[in-house]
Amino acid sequence: MSTRPPLPPFTRETAAEKVRLAENGWNTRDPEKVALVYTEDSWWRNRAEFVQGRAAIIAFLKRKWNRELDYRLIKELWAFDGARIAVRFAYEYHDDSGQWYRAYGNENWEFDGNGLMHHRHASINEHPIKAEERKFLWDNSGPRPADYPSLSDFGF
Repeated sequence: MSTRPPLPPFTRETAAEKVRLAENGWNTRDPEKVALVYTEDSWWRNRAEFVQGRAAIIAFLKRKWNRELDYRLIKELWAFDGARIAVRFAYEYHDDSGQWYRAYGNENWEFDGNGLMHHRHASINEHPIKAEERKFLWDNSGPRPADYPSLSDFGF
C-alpha cells in the first residue's frame, strides 16, 4: 500500500507541509497525479457534487481543468487535529471566453494512517474579476514560488 508523508497525527508543521504539498499537486493540473493522494474509495463533496473513488476524482478534475483555464491555487492551513486538517483557499482561472474568476473556499480533510485522504468536503464561492485584478501571477502550471505571497499576505 502506498504512503504519502507526512502521516497523521499531524503537528502544526506537518499539517502545513501537507497543505503545501496539496497546493503544489493541484497546481500541476494533472488529474492522474493529483488523484494518487486519495484513497481508492475516497469520498468528496465539492460544492453540490458528490464524487467517490479515484476514477471519479480523475474524471471530475479533467472536467474542472477543461473549464477552469490557467488555474492557479493558494491553500493555507486553518486548523488541524489528529488525522484531520481544515484549509482555506483561493484560486483564479478564466473560462473559454476569457472571463477571469476568483474562487474562495474552505476544505475539511480526513486522512488514513498512510497519509492518503479519504474524505474531502469543499465549500466554494466565486466571482468574476477583471484581468488586471488578478493576484496569482506566477509561471503557468507549476507550484507557487516559496517567496510568493500567501492568502493572509493578500488579505483574502
